[in-house]
Amino acid sequence: MESALKPFRVLAYVVGVMLLILCVAMVLRYGFGEASLSKIIAPIHGGLYMLYLVAVMNLGMKARWAWPYMLGVMLGGTVPFLSFYVERRVTQRVQAAPAAAEA
Repeated sequence: MESALKPFRVLAYVVGVMLLILCVAMVLRYGFGEASLSKIIAPIHGGLYMLYLVAVMNLGMKARWAWPYMLGVMLGGTVPFLSFYVERRVTQRVQAAPAAAEA
């Protein structure tokens, strides 16, 4: 399960940072009429978010998560700052799972 956790963690941080940059780009676009940054960042964030979804599916299947939990983790990449929180909670849950299985 550790092999699926690393890509998830990396993508959670990358998607979170890109989402924050996208929020700045949207403010520039709709607040100041400067659309060039959002035209670059939006497709990059979208592609990375798709990779994030694949990483969540991979980790969720290996960890045998329930579908509602997996969907909640997937939504973590859509709200600014939420992906950082979700990444920390998921990491704690995954790292605690082997300890619970050994007990």
